[in-house]
Amino acid sequence: MFLGIGIGYVLRNWSILQKTEKTISLTIFLLLFILGVSIGSNSLIVNNLGKFGWQAIVLAVSGVLGSLIAARLVLQLFFRKGGE
Repeated sequence: MFLGIGIGYVLRNWSILQKTEKTISLTIFLLLFILGVSIGSNSLIVNNLGKFGWQAIVLAVSGVLGSLIAARLVLQLFFRKGGE
């Protein structure tokens, strides 16, 4: 990942790389759609959705809350107003 970031930084002025920014979002949405279709067509997952659903909700909510708490801590530690 860091190698990709470095290469992207070095090649940031290439016009072809600036155009890829628009297609990245479309590609991610397409991949998520295909993932949803794959999950929806899997009878094991659909039949056990009630069992797996609660676990997925708990994991998702925990992940979001953890991210919010971490973002708040980073904001307070590194981006204080007035140079406190």
